[in-house]
Amino acid sequence: MTVKNILISQNTPRVLTPYQAVTEKYGVEFEFRPFFLIEPLTSREFRAQRINILDYTAIVFSSRHAIDAFFTLAEELRCKIPETMKYFCTTEVVAMYLQKHIVYRKRKIFYGTGTPDSVVALIGPKHKGEKFLIATSDNSNNDTLYRLFEAAKLDYTPAVFVKSVSQDLKNVDLHAYDMVVLYNPADVKSLYENFPDFQQGDIKFVSYGRSIVKAMEEAGLSIEVKAPSPEVPSVARAIERYLEEQQ
Repeated sequence: MTVKNILISQNTPRVLTPYQAVTEKYGVEFEFRPFFLIEPLTSREFRAQRINILDYTAIVFSSRHAIDAFFTLAEELRCKIPETMKYFCTTEVVAMYLQKHIVYRKRKIFYGTGTPDSVVALIGPKHKGEKFLIATSDNSNNDTLYRLFEAAKLDYTPAVFVKSVSQDLKNVDLHAYDMVVLYNPADVKSLYENFPDFQQGDIKFVSYGRSIVKAMEEAGLSIEVKAPSPEVPSVARAIERYLEEQQ
């Protein structure tokens, strides 16, 4: 077996069962270590964008981090969010998280199925006259969503609310791992910030998600396994299938 030690660039998940199953079956060891953390912008950083939250009548959220940052910044900037504000979320999970900050049943909240198209479909003709603020992160790629908003002739402005902060990995010997799993372009950024002269060597990289593939290829990293796919919807399953094929 050419793979024994695997590094996952994430926090340890709450449910380890899928990874434990792979360990029991193939004898591999998993270690979890986030390459970056998501942090809210400071009020000073946000103000540099010259955006007044109260100029907008609707906001689009795609993550819980962005929701926390939005309400924290609104409080710091002394912006009282009106009850008339409309919230458009990419998924039900994101929408339900709004309950942490507002009385859910009293607000106008809509959620899609996880795709940009589903968000624009929610807006439709009924909400076309709103002025939309799209909450983003400093490394998110929302080009598809922006194109759809433009095609629908919607008034929108993207605003960064959260940023990725590279973690100190200098005490990590990457070449002690046979396989490394990356999820986000910020993982690649952190990798080279910590190891400017990094050479892949024999490390087998796994990419999870479409956005990371381009970043890895641009960095010259060879990808051994790409996920997700209909056959391998999770990282654990992708690795399991790879190990099966190596036998």
